[in-house]
Amino acid sequence: MAASSTPRQPRIGLALGGGGPLGGIYEIGALRALDEALDGLDFNRLSVYVGVNAGAFVAANLANQMTTAQLCRIFVRNEAEVHPFHPEVFYRPAFREIGQRLLAIPGLVSTAIGRFVNNPYDQSFLEALTILAQAAPAGLFDNEGLHDYLSRAFTMLGRTNDFRELKHSLYVVAADVESTEAVCFGAPGFDHVPISRAIQATTASPGLYVPVEIDGRYYVDGTLRKGLHASVAFEDGADLVFAVNPQVPIDASAAVRAGSMKPGELTRSGMPNLLSQMFRTMVYSRMQSGIAQYARDYPDKDILLFEPTRDDAKLFFSNVFSFQSRRMVCEHAYQMTRRDLLLRADELEPKLAKYGITLRRDRLEDEQRTISTSLYGELLPLYVAKAKDRKRPSDRRRKGAGLGNVSQLFSRAQ
Repeated sequence: MAASSTPRQPRIGLALGGGGPLGGIYEIGALRALDEALDGLDFNRLSVYVGVNAGAFVAANLANQMTTAQLCRIFVRNEAEVHPFHPEVFYRPAFREIGQRLLAIPGLVSTAIGRFVNNPYDQSFLEALTILAQAAPAGLFDNEGLHDYLSRAFTMLGRTNDFRELKHSLYVVAADVESTEAVCFGAPGFDHVPISRAIQATTASPGLYVPVEIDGRYYVDGTLRKGLHASVAFEDGADLVFAVNPQVPIDASAAVRAGSMKPGELTRSGMPNLLSQMFRTMVYSRMQSGIAQYARDYPDKDILLFEPTRDDAKLFFSNVFSFQSRRMVCEHAYQMTRRDLLLRADELEPKLAKYGITLRRDRLEDEQRTISTSLYGELLPLYVAKAKDRKRPSDRRRKGAGLGNVSQLFSRAQ
């Protein structure tokens, strides 16, 4: 009698898009909502993780067994100095790059003068001086501090900075500056690169950060190729991919109607926000095309996408280095994702059931639920259990002693 074959367990993946530090905070809030609402899904035991830009930062932490609750406490609540989330980690001036470019100016001026003198009828002296554009730095900031921070974080508490030592597949997507091709760090041939260095490369947004050199090649933000790289997860064998894209352009007209923006505010907000709007528009357009292509290329597979609404200016104008703003963004992402799940519940439930996942409508319908209360609720049973172990029946003075500690615990969760 032939042995019955064991049915293959479905493979579930996660694909996280870019958006800089603000996008990472949004993803943490959205993932916390998904984690709470989906029974039968463990975000630390997925088959494959794919991340680009800030999404790589979040995906790598999940693959390194950091829970969504821990991500909230560390990067949003700032409850651990082991994981500082400060501007200097991301925005350290590229002094070496800027210095090298300044030193090159005399030689460039000499070259310009020589070209003009040798052939004065070819171009004017001012046109010859356009060569000075080469003195502009390749990036204003150096994110080497991010690599240093991650290399410390991934080599402590049982975590790893080596793709090959992870229990599940992790792919960090960056773009090769010279070939313009997307490179998947973590794939064969690129899995020897430290995870921290790969994340440094994919977060190197052009113009903002100096390209990152790895094995003689230079890499920048992988978002230049695609907003989401869910196809990497599908090619790795994933049957279902959860995707979070925090980078959507603001619809200013819709935002004005929704009351989250004043007329003309986007245009008056300055060049950085205008450039951000243009970049988001480009990425979002490509991402929508990519999602449509997935349906054609992988007809037997599923992708579930979660992203902000386009009429919400709160996210667009937020300062991620403000504690208050950071908490607002995370809570906002959490609540938006919960509402999205509830609105799409009838559509999602049969799809999720195929993979043994149940949607918890009771949690989604709880209008009082917040990230803070969910974190507190997760911590309270642990505290009560420890309190019972310590409690002695003869010591009546200890009967109410735990209340102050519970209060402090709730305060920390806030």
